[in-house]
Amino acid sequence: MAVDYAVIIVYLAGMLAMGWWGMRRAKSKSEFLVAGRRLGPWMYSGTMAAIVLGGASTIGGVGLGYQYGLSGAWMVFTIGLGLLALSVFFSARIARLKVYTVSEMLDLRYGGRAGLISGVVMWAYTLMLAVTSTIAYATIFDVLFDMNRTVAIILGGAIVVAYSTLGGMWSITLTDMVQFVVKTIGVLLLLLPIAVIKAGGFSEMKAKLPTEYFDPLGIGGETIFTYVLIYTFGMLIGQDIWQRVFTAKSDRTARWGGTVAGTYCLVYAIAGAVIGTAAKVMYPNLPSADAAFATIVKDELPVGVRGLVLAAALAAVMSTSSGALIACATVANNDIWSRLRGVVSRGGGEEHDEVKGNRVFILIMGVAVIAIAIALNNVVEALTVAYNLLVGGLLVPILGGLLWRRGTAAGALASVAVGGLAVIGLMVSYGILANEPVYYGLLSSLVVYVIVSLATKPTDAAVLTAWRERLAGKGPEPTESAPDPVTV
Repeated sequence: MAVDYAVIIVYLAGMLAMGWWGMRRAKSKSEFLVAGRRLGPWMYSGTMAAIVLGGASTIGGVGLGYQYGLSGAWMVFTIGLGLLALSVFFSARIARLKVYTVSEMLDLRYGGRAGLISGVVMWAYTLMLAVTSTIAYATIFDVLFDMNRTVAIILGGAIVVAYSTLGGMWSITLTDMVQFVVKTIGVLLLLLPIAVIKAGGFSEMKAKLPTEYFDPLGIGGETIFTYVLIYTFGMLIGQDIWQRVFTAKSDRTARWGGTVAGTYCLVYAIAGAVIGTAAKVMYPNLPSADAAFATIVKDELPVGVRGLVLAAALAAVMSTSSGALIACATVANNDIWSRLRGVVSRGGGEEHDEVKGNRVFILIMGVAVIAIAIALNNVVEALTVAYNLLVGGLLVPILGGLLWRRGTAAGALASVAVGGLAVIGLMVSYGILANEPVYYGLLSSLVVYVIVSLATKPTDAAVLTAWRERLAGKGPEPTESAPDPVTV
């Protein structure tokens, strides 16, 4: 294992070095939070793919393949579909808004009264997303070093918090590009073909497994529908995803770069399911489907390659963790703390140097995430709570603001409150993992949004005019002073 350890240690050291380098570039709020809005198509594509393909997509995706066969690809596949929909239909308009958070967008659209409550919901989502990613370190470091769960979470979390705090989005962008390359080589180019060969090829896999393992809909129509509702729509509105859209240097970069990243996700989804199916042939009686990834890596890969693939899993977890962490800190500072102090930035006018304040918030949120991750055990339940709150509470007012002129601030506030409370109440009643909370929560949010919007005074014409100007890229932009553009 010495060679494998060396690969992992070099990788982790490289992440910290990227953080130090990013600190030298992040001289303004824009640089720190959205990489100066200057990423070119290739860097944008790589970082966007890295943020959405985390530990759940890698370890969990292989586990679903082990349990359901090729139809286990649907979870990650719906993530890719969501990213494609965001990129094709919404990303250009989102990028032109020149804001930092989803709540700032709601303020612009509805006249400055919807941000705080939506910020609280978005903060809860990003916090739980960061926690679930941080918990996953325990699984990977246990395979690598037989490490205690708490120590593993602290070690992995501390590295992510360190490079995120140092350089903000610049550090996260640079590390995500490395992580994207490592994931591509480790999972797609190495683990996938080796797993298929070790299982005897597709013909042997078909001979040894039930036919439902090769049924594209074998996982069940209701499950696929729930994945679409949670993950596809979740991709459209998450702060962690939008914050990456804000880094694009142009709306064209956001559209085409995101399309490339979404297509990559579709390929990654199929790869994970195939690897899991191959693992089922080799290890038919594993105690847990989620153990499939670690088992096949540990037992079937040669020295060095094993370290690289484990680094790929670590990269997947770190990319999602760091993206969720900076999103959580950005929302906490810009949408909650700043509003409570009476200081609201909407992306226009004078920009103050707030790098230090945002850096402090990342550190505080990072420590909180590590502490919560140590206390929690169930990753699936935490992730379900996060996405249920996001989709049930914020999907309708966000998409309504983008698509329906008649939507009002009162309708948006009522929609967030009713949808969020309905999801929470239904999770208590039906159970966290039930499908009903997100179904009925989303429906109640939609009904309330439409009824209250129609029953209240339309949004002020001046607000809508300013909104349309920002959507068209004609509104005021933040003052940014930064190094030469990065157009990779």
